[in-house]
Amino acid sequence: MIAELQQAVANYAHALDELNVPELETVLTEGTTWTFTMPGQGMLGPVAGRAAVLDFIRDGHTAQTGRVRHHLGNVVVTTTNAATAEVRAHLLQTRNTGESTQIISTGIYTFSLRRSDGRWQIAELTLTLDNAL
Repeated sequence: MIAELQQAVANYAHALDELNVPELETVLTEGTTWTFTMPGQGMLGPVAGRAAVLDFIRDGHTAQTGRVRHHLGNVVVTTTNAATAEVRAHLLQTRNTGESTQIISTGIYTFSLRRSDGRWQIAELTLTLDNAL
């Protein structure tokens, strides 16, 4: 089960970076919520519902320059049962413009996942950034 949960959050990161909307639709519950905390800027969100989250992601991709990657590390399953789980992971976000590569931000993701139709999906995502973007 732990490997399935780690795979679910890895699938999220890959789909996010590639703007793979069909994959994002399968990894997010219909009622998913996203909340972000940024130093000096407070809390953003929650962004509620799959459609609103996908719009938020599309807007973010439109605004970004270069190739942005979300690197998840130290992925740990902290609680789990047959239907729900919580996964925490460190974030290292980078941007590659072709001329330079930079670290954009670091932080901690907390994913609350639910099992539905034999697949783990993100029901709630909380991101606490260590620095403002």
